[in-house]
Amino acid sequence: MGYDVEETIKLNRLFDIYQELLTEKQKEYFDYYFLKDYSLAEIAEIYGVSRNAVHLQIKNIIKHLEDLEAKLKVLQKSKSIDELLDELKKEEGNLSSKVKTLIKKIEKVM
Repeated sequence: MGYDVEETIKLNRLFDIYQELLTEKQKEYFDYYFLKDYSLAEIAEIYGVSRNAVHLQIKNIIKHLEDLEAKLKVLQKSKSIDELLDELKKEEGNLSSKVKTLIKKIEKVM
């Protein structure tokens, strides 16, 4: 059960966005596996469950995060806003000081 760097980054971003919608146990499993880089066997030992049980739990957490993103699209919208801000920054010389101030405020929120 390996994830490439790009997939791991995406999952970490989804976790950052939606972690409050997970149970404490789901947060812990995700934290051990993706953030602390524990193996399935190490997590299984901590919780006194089988390696397969941990594997299924991780898969369910990922599916839940992806389902939340499919419905709410927070990450997708965030990426779109970042792209639009980048476009605006390219035109910085042509923008009023008010617009530049608004861009900085939006960046702080993001």
